[in-house]
Amino acid sequence: MGVGFIGEFEHMVLLAIMRLGDSAYGVAIMDELERTAGRTSSRGAIYMILDRLEAKGLLTSHLGEPSAERGGRAKKFVLLTAEGLEAVRRSQGALRDLASGLETMLEVEP
Repeated sequence: MGVGFIGEFEHMVLLAIMRLGDSAYGVAIMDELERTAGRTSSRGAIYMILDRLEAKGLLTSHLGEPSAERGGRAKKFVLLTAEGLEAVRRSQGALRDLASGLETMLEVEP
């Protein structure tokens, strides 16, 4: 059965992770959300949601190599799990079903 529905911000963060692939980490996700969706968020909000998504089993994380430009700190990279991909598919499908027949009102092409 897995995780129920995900929230809007969770959905957006998971989509950003999908777009970034192996390069997904906190600041890159934050930048991707702003670039593609116009959604600004704080680093704290991004890291909090990443922790929550990992606790739900929707993503996994691993540390990269420490780098001098980061003061010797490593980036924490994230990847979607199969459950994370299924949560995005389920959420996308629900939104598509809800919007069906409302294209004129939403000015969306079918």
